[in-house]
Amino acid sequence: MPEIGQGEPEFAQLGRISNLTQQSGNYRFQFVPDLNVTPLPLAKMRADAERWGLHEFEFYRTHWAVKDVDAYAAMWGTVASSQMPGPKAFRLPTDQLQTDDLVAVMMPFDAKFTPVYQALREAASEAGMRCQRADDIWKNEHILDDVLELIWTARVVVSDLTDRNANVFYETGIAHTIGRDVVLTTQSIEHVPFDLRSIRALTYFPNHEGLIALKTALKAKLESLTAHSRL
Repeated sequence: MPEIGQGEPEFAQLGRISNLTQQSGNYRFQFVPDLNVTPLPLAKMRADAERWGLHEFEFYRTHWAVKDVDAYAAMWGTVASSQMPGPKAFRLPTDQLQTDDLVAVMMPFDAKFTPVYQALREAASEAGMRCQRADDIWKNEHILDDVLELIWTARVVVSDLTDRNANVFYETGIAHTIGRDVVLTTQSIEHVPFDLRSIRALTYFPNHEGLIALKTALKAKLESLTAHSRL
């Protein structure tokens, strides 16, 4: 973002750093803007300065600063409060930060899925990540609040659509809406709703060989997603 009052377009851009190199004590890099994010007016950035971890003087000084803030979470809160209608049935935990190694699993709470969840956990562990389901935690009084926090803070959401569970469909829609990477799994492609058929799903058999294949496929997918984010 530029300084205020310097004659430049007064908008902030969200993006990532690539090609970081050190040359004679200096650092060179390329800033790659996220074209999916509309530039944010500095007036709005200033109004939400606390959310971004910014101080007043920073809007009038050319400098670099590193903030302990999830930029996408801050951006969502800024946009949601001004440009987009927010959800009415629940509150998104925008004060929480996304966790780079967290895989959130959405699946029916049924004992027959225990071996499936174990396969997913092993896949995540081998990919250098960790898995959680809402029943692994109890931070809030309402389970939906735990589910929302889990989806919000996750790097990747795995949704098992087996048996057409309504709760899983609802949670998958939330994950898609807030822009999480979602990996669909199912024991039958017939359980995948028509609207999601265009998205590839990992299909598996719930036997020993099938779960091993699921673990291998999910591990590869997680490694691909996290490698892409580091580019």
